[in-house]
Amino acid sequence: MLTVAIIFFGLLLIGVPIGFVLGIAGVAGLVQVGGDNFLVMAPKRFFEGLNLFTFMAMPFFILAGEIMNRVGMTQRIANLADALVGYLRGGLAHSNMLASVLFAGMTGAAVSDTAAFGNTLVPAMVKQGYTRPFACAVTAAGSIIGPTIPPSNLMVIYGSLAGVSIAGLFAAGILPGLLICLVCMALIVALGRKLGLPKKEGSPSLREILSAFKGSILAMIMPAIILGGILGGIVTPTEAAAIAVFYALFVGVVIHRNLTFNDIVEMLIRTARITGVVFLIIASASILSWWMTFMQIPQQIADVFLSLSTTPWMIKGMILIMLLVIGMFMDINAALIILTPMLGTLTQAIGMNPVHAGVMIVLTLNISLMTPPVGACIFVLSSVTGERIERISAALWPFILVEVGVLVITTFWTDLAMFFPKLLLDM
Repeated sequence: MLTVAIIFFGLLLIGVPIGFVLGIAGVAGLVQVGGDNFLVMAPKRFFEGLNLFTFMAMPFFILAGEIMNRVGMTQRIANLADALVGYLRGGLAHSNMLASVLFAGMTGAAVSDTAAFGNTLVPAMVKQGYTRPFACAVTAAGSIIGPTIPPSNLMVIYGSLAGVSIAGLFAAGILPGLLICLVCMALIVALGRKLGLPKKEGSPSLREILSAFKGSILAMIMPAIILGGILGGIVTPTEAAAIAVFYALFVGVVIHRNLTFNDIVEMLIRTARITGVVFLIIASASILSWWMTFMQIPQQIADVFLSLSTTPWMIKGMILIMLLVIGMFMDINAALIILTPMLGTLTQAIGMNPVHAGVMIVLTLNISLMTPPVGACIFVLSSVTGERIERISAALWPFILVEVGVLVITTFWTDLAMFFPKLLLDM
């Protein structure tokens, strides 16, 4: 175990990509356990790590989001959000947050939302008088709403690995995602006068709101297709994602007619690159995960936690702290895959509902997307806007604190997360 840990952290510290780190550490573990004979298991585990039908939902959700971005649906959603809340002090910041909720039902990935709004709303906010670090902070804070409100790629991964209902996880993410939006908007209100945030003159007319709604209605149909199909038991998450791609293509090619063949090729290449990175991590992590399971490391870690305390709320608190710290230094997909066996054992030992546990884990790792040094959303915003990472991080801390507050509420108030799974799925 010590040898594998040294290899893992050593490669990580010298900058080797996480997908290769996981694979090399996993192979080292196999050799240590069974010598050369166990090497034949590496390609088998690499393949079987991806051989799950539900994983196909991820590239479909990513592609659907890419298409909706390219055909202008992002801007139309932003226009609707601006018409609804843009008249408030800090109106464009409120619009940014509300647009994240409206856009959440399309991509399932925080990085996609960050890139989309970083290209559209951040420049608009700066032009209206917001500082660039604050505009980036609002965008990053809203981006984690995307993978919390369904669909969510992290929930697909967790549900597939832990054998938990993905539909149940999707339903459980709705209220926490909406609560994140509300508390962040409340924070923007509180900061409004202190920071002198801009405010539009007058309020929007009913005609302006109806016009913005009309322009975004095609985009708003997609979440209804995805969620309605999955929660209604009509389609699986993978099938819903494929339908979403078809619908997005139909809107771009037939209705708006602003999607070319070259656009489609570029989006397929981009989707393949994003999916390839994630799938390499998943496949490599499955080798390390098998070794950890063989060595009973998840059970040992769970025993250590339970030896410190058997009180459920103490165990939950320790899990939150552990995930927040790990998420600061490791890719969250890799962290989720490696830790799922241990966390499943631990949450089951304290009698936690597996759907509730899944939402708690996913939401914690989502928050890690905003925390340095490896917060993916911060890096994306920095590359898109040209703002320095440390300035974005400094502006983000108030939003991180209130979102951690939502995480604590979600963790210790079971009915918040389980309201919709019980109502819609009778769980």
